[in-house]
Amino acid sequence: MSNNQNIKTKIGSALNKIRPMLQSHGGDVELVDFEEKTGMAKVRLQGHCLGCPMSQITLQQGIEETLKQEVPEVKKVEAV
Repeated sequence: MSNNQNIKTKIGSALNKIRPMLQSHGGDVELVDFEEKTGMAKVRLQGHCLGCPMSQITLQQGIEETLKQEVPEVKKVEAV
C-alpha cells in the first residue's frame, strides 16, 4: 500500500468518527482526494450539510480539526 493510500485510509477512519454527528443532522461527508505534497484533504459534504449555513463551521471546527489531530499529514481541509 502506498503512503498516500495509507494516509487516505487514516483519513477515512477519522471521518468515521465524525460521521455519526453529521448523520444525526441528515448530513454526511466523504473523502474526495488527498494531496500528499500540500497536505490538502478534499471532502464532499452531503445531505443536509449542502447549503447549511453552519457547514463552514462544521468543516473548519469539526472536520478539519479532527483530521489534523488524527492524521498529522493533513494540513488543510477543503470542501469541493
